[in-house]
Amino acid sequence: MQVAHSKAVISGGLSGLGLAVARHIINAGGEAVLLDINESAAASVLQDLGERAHFIQADVSSEAQIEAAMQQAVERMGGINVAVSCAGILGAGRVLGREAPMPLDNFARTVNVNLIGTFNLAKSAAWQMQNNTAGEDGERGVIINTASVAAFEGQIGQAAYSASKGGVVGMTLPMAREFTRFGIRVMTIAPGVFHTPMVDGMPEEVHAALAAKIPFPSRLGKPEEFASLAAHIIENRYFNGTTIRLDGATRLEPK
Repeated sequence: MQVAHSKAVISGGLSGLGLAVARHIINAGGEAVLLDINESAAASVLQDLGERAHFIQADVSSEAQIEAAMQQAVERMGGINVAVSCAGILGAGRVLGREAPMPLDNFARTVNVNLIGTFNLAKSAAWQMQNNTAGEDGERGVIINTASVAAFEGQIGQAAYSASKGGVVGMTLPMAREFTRFGIRVMTIAPGVFHTPMVDGMPEEVHAALAAKIPFPSRLGKPEEFASLAAHIIENRYFNGTTIRLDGATRLEPK
């Protein structure tokens, strides 16, 4: 599938990695519906991206909201053939805090957004994609999830986050296997430390310290690099059922 022919639904689409993917797809000639809970940023983003960008307010952890948003996306674009999950939260915190153990609600919320939200978007998108006319190799669509290198070497304070992202990695292959009969591919990208709103809110000295730990290139990842990989996955049909690390060879230390 060519990126120019993409009719994409992107969660977390108003900022960070999701916005970078949307911009890449639209600049290539495709169309995108941006899902996000932050409606206040929508007007400026849509003005920047142009008429082939659309916004729908939706919470990825809500089954009803995502099903409704997916139906609206089909109506606005005339179909869906790409879904990219970029919505996520850090959910940082030690399991045993100074005053008390981590509240279970904190852990559950992280899993609800990062893991259940990713599953929610993927299954709703696949439900729509199965009706597409098959292209080359019988392809009807591609789903791209976002995990994290923390799925593999989570740091102290990342138990909830690592569990949620590890779940995304774990469901990639079984979903890809299940969707083969529909011609829908499923891939996951596991980024390292990137310039995103989550990280950009940290002090500059923290940025420098993070960059120094990345072997090569010794800097934070650029959202455009994530978007470029997502675009390559869309176009290369032999990518299916696996997770790609995009991390400058970094391996997270315990803390």
